[in-house]
Amino acid sequence: MFSPFLLIQKIKQRLSFSTKDTDPATAYNLWCETYDAQPDNLVLALDEKVFKHLINFISFTGKIIADIGCGTGRHWPYIEAENPEKLIGFDVSEGMLKTLQQKFPKAETHLLKNNLLKSIENESCDIIISTLTLAHIQDMNEALQEWNRVLKKGGTVILTDYHPAALKNGGSRTFRYNNKLIAVKSYWHDVDQVKNTASNLGWKQLLFTEEMIDENVKHYYENLNALHVFEKFRNTPVIYGLQFKKAGA
Repeated sequence: MFSPFLLIQKIKQRLSFSTKDTDPATAYNLWCETYDAQPDNLVLALDEKVFKHLINFISFTGKIIADIGCGTGRHWPYIEAENPEKLIGFDVSEGMLKTLQQKFPKAETHLLKNNLLKSIENESCDIIISTLTLAHIQDMNEALQEWNRVLKKGGTVILTDYHPAALKNGGSRTFRYNNKLIAVKSYWHDVDQVKNTASNLGWKQLLFTEEMIDENVKHYYENLNALHVFEKFRNTPVIYGLQFKKAGA
């Protein structure tokens, strides 16, 4: 099973499938059973690289962590290995949470609705993690304000997401289900807008990194016989990552 990000145009040509944006909850409920079986997924590979870079500078030991848009818990092995006090997963997809709990039977998870983290008290989390999720949230300001509510003073935010430059140039999060190509609804949030919103909340930016389409990922396109798509998106940023620290400690 393969779920390309920037090859949607090539796949449309091959398969002649019609696509329309599907809301994230519905889409990921369909995708959950095969989501982890994507060894050649460029987006997931680059996201993991960015995530590892960001967490290289922090410790999860003894911390209370909220993972917003946790999905199937792709990054949880790295976090659990450091023995956090508590790791709580939030997602809009019941199917993704079910898959996560099959992998981590003792996991605490909650279905996320209206960007509200109802099960978490004010200023009770040491670290908030959100990977490849913000672009699926329509009201970014509302979401980040809620994250800020539950984050302790001096707490850390680790954020990765689809780069708006890729989305603007026609990139889309897609997967195949029952012989159909499904595109997950995404919203365009400018990176500077994200940074400014964070700054207004009193978050200091500590790190910023991004990964782009370059020679290092050319083999993904070669495997699909889609080098013309590689050339079209050459030097386009695909994934970005940010680390913030909340003021007050």
